[in-house]
Amino acid sequence: MVEKFYDNNADQFFKSTINADMHEMYSIFQKYLHFTDGEILDLGCGSGRDSKYFLQCGYDVTSIDLSVELAKIASRYIGKEVIVKDMRELDYYEKFIGIWACASLLHLKEYEILETLEKCYLALIKDGVLYASFKYGDSNYTKDGRNFTCFTKEKIIKTIELTKFTIINVFETFDVRIGRENEKWINILLRK
Repeated sequence: MVEKFYDNNADQFFKSTINADMHEMYSIFQKYLHFTDGEILDLGCGSGRDSKYFLQCGYDVTSIDLSVELAKIASRYIGKEVIVKDMRELDYYEKFIGIWACASLLHLKEYEILETLEKCYLALIKDGVLYASFKYGDSNYTKDGRNFTCFTKEKIIKTIELTKFTIINVFETFDVRIGRENEKWINILLRK
């Protein structure tokens, strides 16, 4: 189970991700938010890095993660409680102006990603925006007990077309973590 990996490696994961410079992605996401205030859902918040940024920007933030240990560390880091919750069990309705799912949905199977995207759609207010990122590639794989569902541009577009979302943009980037600069990601921006 993915949460077991993150529970057992919470300190190391925090240290390896907390300083990743996500400002370019933040800027792109915020450019499409139609609202200057409101609540953002950080879906699979990990270290809390992104939650902290959005809080500092003045947004209300609901942060959730499946790992109990990561949630404890992230709660201390951002100064507010991180909810321990499985993203597949989202039950919010028209609550968020945006959903930030950075490298989190990728741990679900493809059918679970579709089901979770539908729940995200319900959780967003009208014109709300969802950002998500996935490893780039044709083949899914398992590493250290974690499943990784990978996408190419064509495959992610076909998947999104099965949802009610409107595609704003689908684009590729390289990893911003030190030592991982050659790893490729596929990013999506969707609107309700």
